[in-house]
Amino acid sequence: MLKEFKEFIMKGNVIDLAVAVVIGAAFSAVINALVEGIINPIIGALTAGIALDGLSVNILGVEMVYGVLLSAIIKFIIISFVLFLIVKANNKFKKEEPAEVTTKTCPYCKSEVDLKATRCPHCTSELK
Repeated sequence: MLKEFKEFIMKGNVIDLAVAVVIGAAFSAVINALVEGIINPIIGALTAGIALDGLSVNILGVEMVYGVLLSAIIKFIIISFVLFLIVKANNKFKKEEPAEVTTKTCPYCKSEVDLKATRCPHCTSELK
């Protein structure tokens, strides 16, 4: 069982996932700093000094702080947009592998025929 566990841990997917979690946590800290230090003060300035995290409503004696939700939504949108840009850039730089050729064209009837075929199944011509 220990051998299986070692093989599982050493697979590339597990290591990639671990790296992604660590980078994600660091990226989250950067986004939190951006939202709390720059975006929330700008929104506060535009809304006459109201802090986004302090926005709340009192319903039936219960204070519901919806500003925290708005802040989380802003963070989510920023993170989603940055990840979209990263994936888009990654896809642009990926090399497309050429598709494996499995068919050839019959010179007589122009139909697609398996690469290993010696006769065309459509016109029964001999293929060379």
